[in-house]
Amino acid sequence: MLKVAVLVSGGGSNLQAIIDAKQAGKNPNCDLCAVISSTEGAYALERAKKADIPTYVVPRKAYGTRDEYTDAIIEKLREVGAEIIVLAGFMYILSPKFCEIYENKVLNVHPSLIPSFCGDGFYGLHVHEAALSYGVKLTGATVHFVSEVCDGGPIIMQKSAPVLEGDTPEILQKRVMEQCEWIILPEALRLCCDGKVEVVDGKVIIKED
Repeated sequence: MLKVAVLVSGGGSNLQAIIDAKQAGKNPNCDLCAVISSTEGAYALERAKKADIPTYVVPRKAYGTRDEYTDAIIEKLREVGAEIIVLAGFMYILSPKFCEIYENKVLNVHPSLIPSFCGDGFYGLHVHEAALSYGVKLTGATVHFVSEVCDGGPIIMQKSAPVLEGDTPEILQKRVMEQCEWIILPEALRLCCDGKVEVVDGKVIIKED
């Protein structure tokens, strides 16, 4: 069983998907050891408490620089013994040191089919606004390992969802979360906890059962 820490900043809907999968017995090798928030009062903390997961707050505003904040997050992760980290709506890009220490150990979910609509400036509703503006007929979500390149790490899983006539960014965001993010993030985490994921030459290989 691997110790998994989840970093959050807001509501925690993706955290809830991970909790639900764990409680349903779908990820027996996952020990949710900590939920760490960058903000006080994040609803994600309440979700964690209801699931009896230890919670911590490492407030971004308490640290002057990105490097200082990164060091504080790393210290907390070491304190809780985290072996895998999930970014679930964590709104800060940490320094390269974080990626070096936890290479191919940090999962992130992005609300598009990378390499479309990703990188600097593409987060939240901005991603779905861009998809609608471009006129794509399919969008979706991607779970990938975090690297120094924003949204540029090895891809673990992807799932698509249709873009429909009359969609707004908010409607599309909800569809992508429900049909893609909440499905592939818990599954990608399960594969990692089960030792089924290997990175070879910068690409993910899923080992067969």
